[in-house]
Amino acid sequence: MRRFKLLFFGIGLFLGSQFVSLSNVIAQEISKPQADLVKPYNPEADAQKDIDGLLATAKKEKKNIIIQAGGNWCVWCLRFNDYIHHTASVDKLLKSHFLYYHLNYSKENKNEAVFQKYAPEGNKLGYPFFIVLDKNGKTLHVQESGSLEKGKGYDEEKVLNFFKTWVAK
Repeated sequence: MRRFKLLFFGIGLFLGSQFVSLSNVIAQEISKPQADLVKPYNPEADAQKDIDGLLATAKKEKKNIIIQAGGNWCVWCLRFNDYIHHTASVDKLLKSHFLYYHLNYSKENKNEAVFQKYAPEGNKLGYPFFIVLDKNGKTLHVQESGSLEKGKGYDEEKVLNFFKTWVAK
């Protein structure tokens, strides 16, 4: 009986250390300083021209477009960008089924006309938020990001389910 207790204790220690190790990796990713995260938003971009180019590609490839609205000033926007590129399942889904664009909102460029066109109620949401366009530029959905969060990061299952819902048929 004592051997079994020791065996279970040993297994528990091993599994606990693996969980702590994985938790530490996740915590390091989440706690990356904002300065160390990629800045995907371009305040100087002509957003409508960029989206028009994506729409031409979307028609050819029969894909929908995901627009991530936010700015380089927004740590959650940068975290989400980091998350989608470092989570293999999400990265694969996005690359195979969508065109993705980072729509800048900042004091340098608020892109008011673009926001008004595709997400007139978007100003009521926090950042980042997502605009799903079909290949013709019709807004299919506007989604806040808070429901996709888990702790100080994002929940893989929720993020995948959100994107899978909007794969072009």
